[in-house]
Amino acid sequence: MGSFEGRVAFITGGARGQGRAHAVAFAREGADIVLCDFFGELDTIRYPRATPDDLDETVRMVEAQDRRCLAVEADVRDLAAMHQLVEQATAEFGRIDIACANAGVASTSGQAVFEMAEESWQQVLDVDLTGVFNTIRAVGPGMVERRYGRIIATASMMGRTGGPHVAGYAAAKWGVIGLVKCAAYDFAQYGVTVNAIAPGNVDTPMIQNESIRKLMRPELDNPTREDAAEAFQRLHVLPLPWVEPEEITRAVLFLADEAARGISGTVMSIDCGASARVTA
Repeated sequence: MGSFEGRVAFITGGARGQGRAHAVAFAREGADIVLCDFFGELDTIRYPRATPDDLDETVRMVEAQDRRCLAVEADVRDLAAMHQLVEQATAEFGRIDIACANAGVASTSGQAVFEMAEESWQQVLDVDLTGVFNTIRAVGPGMVERRYGRIIATASMMGRTGGPHVAGYAAAKWGVIGLVKCAAYDFAQYGVTVNAIAPGNVDTPMIQNESIRKLMRPELDNPTREDAAEAFQRLHVLPLPWVEPEEITRAVLFLADEAARGISGTVMSIDCGASARVTA
């Protein structure tokens, strides 16, 4: 019997990358899975985004673990859509026990704060911060009613520091950490824990694309994966340019487990030592 036998886990941004890794791991440990992702246009995001085929592949991988999977296209920026999905999942599976607010985008505008377009700022904030709020807001009432829940939000190592040309992303991820800490207070008396993970560079399409590589190595015309690896490694302390999605998943599984019932309002860093640079 798996650690999450009989549980239901909801993962936003589940079509690929970290979301897919979380979904498959929870299913392997016995949970039924609810997924959403969004395939509409985001004008300021210049790298290839997830597709319906990606979401279908995640469903196939979950069902290969002999678990049920509900997958819906839904935009985390839309609170009504999140409420509707939670209602649908509750009708089908009875409840949501675990929520991973994982959906996120990274701006590749390469613009400093003083030249950043309003749209570049707003789209990242809407997805990466408001999307987390909307997810928590939608699953929260059911968890409070049942007096049980595990909420894990995806922040970033950039949610604890700053950097050039990433103001929207860093501000959103700092905001996720503040939101998690406040939500931990609000949910505490109901047996619901709320935590964040703060990944460093993760080997997913969010960083492995032409736009991000150019942002990392602007002096090169067509930087390769190997060219960008050197720049990515400088963001870490350990001599690793990136980690695999499954390494992040292990932290998520721990925070969702009964063994972590005494942990709430905290941030778990999986950032190759980058957090050594920030204050305690």
